[in-house]
Amino acid sequence: MSDSTRANLHALGAILLWAILASLGVSLRHVPPFLLTGLALLIGSLPSWPLVARAPRLWAIAPGTLAVGVYGLFGFHFLLFMALRIAPPVEANLVNYLWPLFIVVLAPLFLPGLRLRWVHVAAALLGFAGAAVAILGARQGDSGGGWSWGYLLALGSAFIWASYSLMTRRVAAFPTAAVGLFGLISGLLSLLCHALLEPAVTLAARDWLLLGVMGLGPLGAAFYLWDRALKLGDARHIGILSYLTPLLSTLLLMGVSGRAPSWSIGLAAALIIGAALLGTRSRAD
Repeated sequence: MSDSTRANLHALGAILLWAILASLGVSLRHVPPFLLTGLALLIGSLPSWPLVARAPRLWAIAPGTLAVGVYGLFGFHFLLFMALRIAPPVEANLVNYLWPLFIVVLAPLFLPGLRLRWVHVAAALLGFAGAAVAILGARQGDSGGGWSWGYLLALGSAFIWASYSLMTRRVAAFPTAAVGLFGLISGLLSLLCHALLEPAVTLAARDWLLLGVMGLGPLGAAFYLWDRALKLGDARHIGILSYLTPLLSTLLLMGVSGRAPSWSIGLAAALIIGAALLGTRSRAD
């Protein structure tokens, strides 16, 4: 099996797990965001602990690499969870899923040797048009939406994840098990912020169950799969594959939130996914 095929399989595994992230975030929206982020990231770091117990050097990484990891895991999830509770969740989720497009568009800026071509610009415009349709549709539809600062948070989370994914190709090499350290430090930072800034809460058994699923799935196994995919494959190709996620994620989220399908959601999804398909023309660079 070629490295490219293995990269695609790893990426698809992460994509399927991330498809449930927004639905879990909405189901846990009553949990303070720092607490939610912290507990889920700590749980997500658990799979790497046995590996590190046998080989502690797996967490012996450069400070700059650790900073990039904390930036990606902490920043992305905190902004996403905030966006899902401030803005209409279906539309905020679509805006957040501009991150695969950002990977394609920003790859030439972060990775030497890649060029920015006209198709990158056209794909970016198409993707942002999709986000605009989602936001305007929320304003005119039955979601109770309108303009919300949550959309900027969703856009910020998209940029953070794309830039983190690309910067992992620029920092000193690190083993995939180090992603567990990223999650551990990010989780502890989130819990510190919770202790300082948020009221204490008591979590029900159902909350812990959902946190376990979130931590071991989209905030755990998905990170390790994603890191392996980025190490083995073309970041632009992987970013394009990631456009499978908005479709699955949006359908699940609409079921969880009780939203009926609408023309704006369908058009927005079509535009955003179409931007990714257009981006495939850049893979020959």
